[in-house]
Amino acid sequence: MKKGYFLVFLTAIISGFSIFINKYGVGLFINPYLFTFLKNFFVSVFLLSFFFLFKDWKKLKFLTKRDWVFLVLIGLIGGSIPFLLFFKGLSLTSAAKGSFLHKTMFIYCSILATLFLKEKIDKKFLFAALILLFANAILLKKIPSEFNKGDLLVFLATIFWAIENTISKYLLKKLGGREVALARMFFGSIFILIYLTFTNQISPISTLNLKQIAWVLITGILLFGYVITWYSGLKHIPLHQATAILLLGSPITTFLNLISGAKISQIEMISGSLIIFGILIIFWKKFLEIILKLKNLIYVRT
Repeated sequence: MKKGYFLVFLTAIISGFSIFINKYGVGLFINPYLFTFLKNFFVSVFLLSFFFLFKDWKKLKFLTKRDWVFLVLIGLIGGSIPFLLFFKGLSLTSAAKGSFLHKTMFIYCSILATLFLKEKIDKKFLFAALILLFANAILLKKIPSEFNKGDLLVFLATIFWAIENTISKYLLKKLGGREVALARMFFGSIFILIYLTFTNQISPISTLNLKQIAWVLITGILLFGYVITWYSGLKHIPLHQATAILLLGSPITTFLNLISGAKISQIEMISGSLIIFGILIIFWKKFLEIILKLKNLIYVRT
């Protein structure tokens, strides 16, 4: 259980770094769909290498047809469709509104986890959820009152990811994190490739320069770390708690922007502080346990 929390907290840290770094990499590509495909494909190759290195392929013979259907579904609704919807939606709405809508995913995951995974959500989590929502809303300076086509696409992408995470949590009762991560990235890459091929957007891949390839590798390594830690951690902890922890990625990105010399508004600082406060409300007992363990370790060594 403690391993699961550690891995998901690590996922949040990687997420914060990824958002900070990806803003530089995606600017080198005119087509964000192609950039997404290349990253996903790179991670798929990397995961396949681990798959054979750790002999995970032996587990495939124990999979049922139902398991395979769910694995392919994870690739479709987690590794392909939502990416296409999300990037298209961002081109039609503001980045702030898109970010706010995406960060509400933990709410839908919590609802789905309660209905289908029978997870129990306490009042403390609900109170913290309101704080987390408010923390993200104040970045907009006002609650969104309009809902355009771009917002709808981002919202649909978020719903798809919530459903995918619910299915993944269900499969993780039987499978390991590497198998589920591979399904999302491998099948997701295939579906995006099909889309790019049928829409005549695949040809620019032959004109990639070394700088673009380097950024694919850099961001791909981060994505690899993200999916490995996320699915391996999700296997051991409740979905609603795991998706709440992911919100820590936002203040981490803000901190990185601050130390890089970017101007950070007071609102961003307040939002990040509230997110950290909301996470502490949910996991304060876990933090106390970690602090006490560190204190005991220091005491023993001295």
